[in-house]
Amino acid sequence: MKTLIERLKFNSLFLKLFLLTFIIIISVSVAITMTTLRLSERLFIDTFSITNAKVLNQIKENFEGYNYSIINSANHLQQNGAIRTLLSEEQTNRDLMNAYYHLSTQMELVKSNFERYETGIMITGINGVTFSSDRSYWPFPDEVWLEHEVLLNTWEEPRWLQYQTYETPNHGQVIVASKTLIERISREGYGTVHFAMNESDFSQFYQTFTSPGNDVYMIDRQGQIVSSNVEEMIQQKNTALLEAAMDVANSDKDYINLDLLGKEHIVLVEYLPFFDMYLVNAINRDVVSAAVIDKKSIALYSIGTVLLALIIVFFISRKLTNSLSTLVKQIGNASKHDFHQYVTVTGAYETRQIGIAFNAMLDEIHEYVEQVMLSQKKQRNAELAALQQQINPHFLYNTLTTIKFLVQQGSKEEATETIHSLISLLQNTIGNVDEIVTVDQEIANLKNYVFINQKRYGNRIKVNYFIGPDCINFQVPKLILQPFVENAFFHGFNKKEAGSIHIMVWQESDKLICEVMDNGDGMSRSNNNKLPKTKRKSQHFSGIGIRNVHERIQLLYGDMYGVEIESEEEEGTKVRISLPLAKE
Repeated sequence: MKTLIERLKFNSLFLKLFLLTFIIIISVSVAITMTTLRLSERLFIDTFSITNAKVLNQIKENFEGYNYSIINSANHLQQNGAIRTLLSEEQTNRDLMNAYYHLSTQMELVKSNFERYETGIMITGINGVTFSSDRSYWPFPDEVWLEHEVLLNTWEEPRWLQYQTYETPNHGQVIVASKTLIERISREGYGTVHFAMNESDFSQFYQTFTSPGNDVYMIDRQGQIVSSNVEEMIQQKNTALLEAAMDVANSDKDYINLDLLGKEHIVLVEYLPFFDMYLVNAINRDVVSAAVIDKKSIALYSIGTVLLALIIVFFISRKLTNSLSTLVKQIGNASKHDFHQYVTVTGAYETRQIGIAFNAMLDEIHEYVEQVMLSQKKQRNAELAALQQQINPHFLYNTLTTIKFLVQQGSKEEATETIHSLISLLQNTIGNVDEIVTVDQEIANLKNYVFINQKRYGNRIKVNYFIGPDCINFQVPKLILQPFVENAFFHGFNKKEAGSIHIMVWQESDKLICEVMDNGDGMSRSNNNKLPKTKRKSQHFSGIGIRNVHERIQLLYGDMYGVEIESEEEEGTKVRISLPLAKE
């Protein structure tokens, strides 16, 4: 897994370039394919709508032909005086027989107008006389027919030819064209004539022009579908289809899009004024487009083209970036070899120039690093040596004065101990030039310093040591604790007459923690965690100041280690020093 991550890291340029190219190729291919499909579909739909508009005109002509036959037949019957007499006057049984025979003869003449259509004809007079060419279209008694809605609607609109519908047991949905027979002079109606055709015969006017996804609907002004090649839609009420039909018919639009039966359709409309209905042609976009536009083939061709382009791009990108990836890998590994591993100069001109420049830079870095390391080593040794020599004369003077006073007082043992402490302190400070000492050595040196100060100033400041037994062999920078103890002695108890200093060393996780904590005067909160810039002359023992300790630690071990100070007025000060765990 790690090897795979490394390989991906050093080939990131190739991956990014290939991924970018991949996205661009896919995006362009998808855009071109979708645009092609949409343009093809749009062109097809426009062409198909023009063709279907002509088809609608043809269907309209078929209906007009049928309507013309009905008008001619109604006019022929209206102009027959014998029929008018039969329907408007009271008839005897004998007269009825002659009248029915005459009506039968006229019916045969009229039916010649409907040779192509299966049509039933019904004549009704104001005197209650009825006659039908095919009673199956009116399968109910005369008294029911005389009260039928179709007949009543015909009498209400005597001037117009009306198309109505009703249900019959034999023919199902029946479409009836009704006309009131009017006497020319008086303009009064004396009867009605009705031409009935079942819906299945009526649909023959347009059935040959339909196909899967290409449907026709006859819809009246109430939104009821009177006839359609979609049988389940017949007699259904569809206001959305009616609104769409009215929208197209009353505007300059050639067609509109409509969601019909959960599918998107293109709707073309012709208004049939003689029927007072809308002839609607609904084209299912998906079905019709799929029949003409082979989307699967187009998609396969596009995918094949994209795959071929990606393969070509893959090998070209790989070849162009391979030398650069190798160079990046070698440069990335340079730090693991201490910058002694030169890179291979290969590949294109730009890559070779980078390799040459990098190798030249390595030469300059080697030289510069050696000079810096040598300079820093000399500087650090010189600084430490100089600081170790800067024992404050006042400290020596005061210490010797203390020893003299002890001798004069007869305290020879205490004077001897003080001299031994001073000798040990000077040996560890001036005689030992090592920069790093053990915790045990640092604490021993600190105890000598504290002992001398307590002999000089008395025991008003107690010093307690809490050193972890497992920490005595860890290494620390020399004189790391002494400046903070010195600071506590001479600046921490100016207001308070007495107090204590606790020196603690312990191991915490992967760090060595040293703390110097006193209960002296303390500092204000605004000065917390700030390292005071002590002047050299204020150091009673050496020139190694508090800030110098922090800078030495970070110079030796890094920024994650150093000195932190917490203090509160009247409560005391705590200095926390964090160091790495290191043994001899």
